[in-house]
Amino acid sequence: MATLSDYLDPTVGALRRQYRELKTRLPAPPGKRQVPFVPAETLLCLAASFVVDHSRFGSTTATRAPEPIQSLARLFQRPPSSVLAKMANLDGSRSHGATWDKLAGATLRQDVSRFSVLYRTLLTAARTEGIGQDALPDFLNLENGGELDLLGQEELSISIVEAVLDEQLKTWRKQPNDLSREDTERILLQATRVGQHRFASEVLANCGHRCVFCGFAPPSFGASRMLLASHIKPWRDSSPRERLDKRNGLAACPTHDVAFDTGLLTVNGELRIHRSSRLVRGVADDPVARLYFAQPPLRRTLLLPEGAEQPLQQYLHWHQYRIYTA
Repeated sequence: MATLSDYLDPTVGALRRQYRELKTRLPAPPGKRQVPFVPAETLLCLAASFVVDHSRFGSTTATRAPEPIQSLARLFQRPPSSVLAKMANLDGSRSHGATWDKLAGATLRQDVSRFSVLYRTLLTAARTEGIGQDALPDFLNLENGGELDLLGQEELSISIVEAVLDEQLKTWRKQPNDLSREDTERILLQATRVGQHRFASEVLANCGHRCVFCGFAPPSFGASRMLLASHIKPWRDSSPRERLDKRNGLAACPTHDVAFDTGLLTVNGELRIHRSSRLVRGVADDPVARLYFAQPPLRRTLLLPEGAEQPLQQYLHWHQYRIYTA
């Protein structure tokens, strides 16, 4: 039986043996119970959770889940729904999930540098066993170096997250589990951090990796951290589903991000950018303010790439009436 160390510190030799088992595995016959997941499968499911939100797919829609879910399902000789269910175990969404799954998931999400090294070890062992990019793609883009960087964490203040965790813990107490409160909090917190990372990644991609207010594109010269992805309706006021909806997010440079968050800027239903009267006065009186908030460089409508999903009206209206100070 696997132990926690088999997930946190697997050897290349152990992983190679597990991959050899996968290569000879046959799909479970209809109605038959599947074989247990080996640590390599579980860890790859954990890696997939950084790019795919399992909660968006049910048993009838699992075949429509994006990569790497389908590739992992083929490699594991399991249906996509099983891969998604394991991902739910890892973030504590399923109260009856294996304890080691939950604790390993929380530990490795908490230390993404450690997980980056482990992810490369997983791929090294797979490549040594002849499992190439076609069967197991490098979906975190870390195979040749680098570290996983969780995006969007600046929105998660301690006080706000603690309030949300208290609500989640009330639900957990009603479900059977053998975890301490400390472990439960850690699992929920790390799942929240990864969910915010997925949200920020999707928002940045949807906005073309540039500020929607002025067009500034720092990733083009290697300064990705100068572009932020924030919620239109703030994280603290959003429902769990709204917090993960990329249509509730905009990418912005730090200056325009703060101006939007504090109500100096807003966006109407036609995606036109509006400046508060205070900001308009500031532009008239302050030459430095004009450098950032005159039009241009501030655009008159949001800059979104062709084919982007537009922000939902419900989020824009919330910002206009709850945050914007005309």
